[in-house]
Formats: sequence, structure tokens, C-alpha cells
Amino acid sequence: MYLTPGAASTLGERLLQHGISRRSFLKFCSILASSMALPAAIAPRMALALSNARPCVIYMSFQECTGCLESLLNSHGVAIENLILDAISLDYQETLQAAAGHQSEQWRDEVIAANYGKYILIVDGSIPQDGNSGYFVSAAESGLARLNKTAAGAAFIVAVGTCASFGGIAHAYPNPTGAVGVRDIVKDRPIINVSGCPPIAEVITGVLAYYLTFQKLPTLDSLGRPTVYYGKTVHDDCYREESYEDGPRAKSFDDSFARNGNCLFNLGCKGPVTHNACSTLRWNQGTSFPIQSGHGCIGCSEPDFWDAGGLYVRGPEADAEHDD
Repeated sequence: MYLTPGAASTLGERLLQHGISRRSFLKFCSILASSMALPAAIAPRMALALSNARPCVIYMSFQECTGCLESLLNSHGVAIENLILDAISLDYQETLQAAAGHQSEQWRDEVIAANYGKYILIVDGSIPQDGNSGYFVSAAESGLARLNKTAAGAAFIVAVGTCASFGGIAHAYPNPTGAVGVRDIVKDRPIINVSGCPPIAEVITGVLAYYLTFQKLPTLDSLGRPTVYYGKTVHDDCYREESYEDGPRAKSFDDSFARNGNCLFNLGCKGPVTHNACSTLRWNQGTSFPIQSGHGCIGCSEPDFWDAGGLYVRGPEADAEHDD
């Protein structure tokens, strides 16, 4: 991901190195545009913008499990979809780089100074909001101090995952670290929340591609999430939705209704109140999503989802007359 001396400096050159044709790349851009509800005619413009782009990106990890980064890196394996990462210059990412501690933070300071006001800051994980708590200290600097220093020079911030967006699991009761999302700390920078535990990799890719193409942020909802991906609930486009209204709903995970594609609402599915693109983009190259695999939505892209109720708590309408 990092450039080496003599390496190709643009995505177009990297594509040639990987043996990817212009036609294949245009097809990828068409798919990406479609995922963002953009007309197919945008694809050539997107391809041109991505081919010539290499903005500096600082990717900072805080209280997280590395699941969001794994989701992005392993979205489709080693394929053209991953080459979008070559459209950016990933100049700092502690999990992937060799340096640590003082060396790591010194390099981050150098990257900030060289690209002040122009770099994209990606934040993964929740932040201990008390700078004196002793949590998440690196090179004698608290996580709070490192975030504030880096955010000050960013063009905008992408909060990747529910932890960075809303605090996530670390924010759940009793929250011993005082964990919060980025927007609870940074007030003077544009912030895009790409929530999910983890978020869908193509959503992260789409947000970056949109900015690189149009040089502006996508339309956001009241929680700072891009509406093109979070404007609908998981339930809205769920293939099990019809039996939510007309029944019968599944009563257990192994009954005939669950196996035949009936609604899992009575088993605790949070799809009707969860905004995400799981039922449209799906996972693993569009193969499936949790509900298709027989498990109800757990609401992972919403604030406080760990404290909002048990994963298998029946919904308030679970005893409705069309349950039978």
C-alpha cells in the first residue's frame, strides 16, 4: 500500500502493472457508480478522477478490533475492487506499518506537516474522551491528544465503523474508558460516519471514490452517514419483508418458516430500525447478508446498539395477530 522508490505514482499506472485493462476498470467504476445510485454516464468521469488521484490518507486506529480494516482489505480478495486503495496514498496506518511508538508518531507528525489542510483522516475505533485517563497512550500522548492534533489539519474525516461513529462496544455500559465517537470530540471538521460492525467494505470504498470524483462530500443523514447507503433500513429491501406484514413469521431459527425465507422479526431481528445497505450490497461479493444466512439483523450500524436491547429480544410487535 505504501509507495516505494520507482513505484507507479498514479492508479492508472498501477492498473497497468496489475494487468487490468481500461475496459475492466470502467466496468468496475460503473458498478461502483451504481452502488451509489449515480447514472452510468458518471463511470468515465470516475475512472479519470481515480486514475489520476493520490491524496494523502492518515488512518488512525483507536479502541477497535481491527475488524473494520480487515473488512476493507479483504472485501473481494486480490481483485480490481482492492485497487481503489491504490488511488490514495496511505501514509500512516499503525496496524500495517512497521514503526511503532515514538517512531510511528514522529512519522505521523511529518506527514501532517507535509500535507496540512489537504489529507483525509480515517478514524477506526472509539476515543477515550478523558485525556488524563491513561487509556490508549502512545509515545506519551493520549488518544485524545493524538486525534485532536491530527484532525486539526484534515480536509475531512471518515469515521469507519460504529465504534468511531458512535462509540460502539467500548461505549456500552459501564464504559470504563469513557469511549465516544469522533463527532463527540471533533466539532470543526466535516465528518462522514460509515457505521457498521464492521461496515460493508464497498461503502467505505464508495465514500472515498465519491470524494475523489466530485471533490465534495456525499449527502449525509442526521447522524452524519451517507444517505445513499444509509437512507433505507435493512428491512426495506429485505427479501423476507413480505411475511413481516402478511405472516407467518419464523418462531425459531430451525423451523420451516425460517428455512423457507420468512421474516425473523419475532426472533429479535432489528432490520426495521437499522439503516444500512446490507440487503442491497450484501457481503462477500454480493453473495449474502446475515438475514439471508438465517440470522436476524443486530442493528450494528445504529448508535448504542449494544445497549439498545439483547440480540435476540423479541420485537414489540412479536405477538401480533399475523404471527400465526
